[in-house]
Amino acid sequence: MAQSLFDFGMIGLGVMGRNLLLNMADHGFSVIGFDKDTAKTSALEAAATAGTTVKGVPELLQMVQQLQRPRKLMMLVPAGKPVDEVIEALLPLLEQGDVVIDGGNSHYTDTLRRVKYLREKGIHFMGIGVSGGEQGARTGPSIMPGGDQEAYALVQPMLEAIAAKVKGSPCVAYLGKEGAGHYVKMVHNGIEYAIMQLISESYALLKQGAGLDNDQLHHVFKSWNEGVLQSFLVEITKDIFLQPDDKSSQRLIDVISDKAGSKGTGKWTSQDAMELPVAVPVIDTAVAMRTVSGYKDERIQAAALYKTATQAVHTPAEMWIKQVHDALYFATIISYAQGLAMLYQASKDLNMEIPLPEVVRVWRGGCIIRSSLLEVFTQAYQQAPALPNILLNESVAYLVQSVEANTRSVVSQAAQAGISAAGFMSALAYFDAYRSERMPTNLVQAQRDYFGAHTYQRTDISGTFHTEWHQH
Repeated sequence: MAQSLFDFGMIGLGVMGRNLLLNMADHGFSVIGFDKDTAKTSALEAAATAGTTVKGVPELLQMVQQLQRPRKLMMLVPAGKPVDEVIEALLPLLEQGDVVIDGGNSHYTDTLRRVKYLREKGIHFMGIGVSGGEQGARTGPSIMPGGDQEAYALVQPMLEAIAAKVKGSPCVAYLGKEGAGHYVKMVHNGIEYAIMQLISESYALLKQGAGLDNDQLHHVFKSWNEGVLQSFLVEITKDIFLQPDDKSSQRLIDVISDKAGSKGTGKWTSQDAMELPVAVPVIDTAVAMRTVSGYKDERIQAAALYKTATQAVHTPAEMWIKQVHDALYFATIISYAQGLAMLYQASKDLNMEIPLPEVVRVWRGGCIIRSSLLEVFTQAYQQAPALPNILLNESVAYLVQSVEANTRSVVSQAAQAGISAAGFMSALAYFDAYRSERMPTNLVQAQRDYFGAHTYQRTDISGTFHTEWHQH
């Protein structure tokens, strides 16, 4: 009887759920998936590799009854209420010691609540971030588990088998207590927003500023991906410029609307950073620019009203390409620095014990923000695992300083040309503030005390002070 039981179950057989199960089956695990949609259960079985053990069922009880004890199952359903509904449907069917995993993009506060709720019932609950999209899920994603460490030990062999591998090391690790897995994935997505914004600004700077066409843009991003900017997002960008449109004679990029959507994880990163507080202005800017992209009708009116056409930059094309390359490298480092600083602070303040060296190791393969820069950060954390900000590492500082001048040139020329480069500007402003031994916020403190008696601190005497300010 035991031999007929399955190793792992999946609730929700959409693209991600189906591909993760097939990945597990390819690594020798017997898997079963549940979905009310019988077309999806049939598609799961039809896509299975010959010789693997894969089954799809339309009833939740059918799946639960056929899992080995302790049962190990994952939900991949939309975040929010659907997750709670599945948990309530599962509870009467489970036994103490079973492991339930939420593999979706749930907010970490929901995960904290669910961990506590199920712990009281003797059920292990884990929030796991999964990055890599459809292809990653099928061939090797980056996996970010958090929560019950005892439960992680039960699923660790399976997760390590299916995860992406970099230098033989699986891109999965236990990333902390309670809601840590979903918190790390949330920040991962915030960094993803930032880098995508920076790449889109690079596109504008090259297309509007230097007049590069799609073939030239493809060539530029292809060459960039062969150097220090090597990353998944730069790699796919080079492909996008060559994609033909099957409904017209144009390239597809030229007929795609400039109104960008989002699923909210970038916004969560900004909101939670403000709660900590930690400054993540490049991520904030990326979220804001997606919002501005939605003002299409207003932007059309504003363009007609202001009639300020974008100017070309006067720098020779090859030099401009090099400068934009360096600015993208600079701002990408800053984006990672802000996200990792947020994880450092959250780990302390929320008592999640997030191991930053493991986070950057896990992000090196399989995930959307995988980049050659993560190797640099891995070495930095090996030297100082408790580094509060990656910018304090000497090797990282050297890289930043090597491209600082060209970044300043790009930001100033973008401003002069009227090309929106909010991400680059934000990255440079953050860097300039972070490296300032003295900021002008002493004036802010004086203003707060003047109008609100909020008090201030002094540079020469310890303590808190208030002044009766005089009008002059």
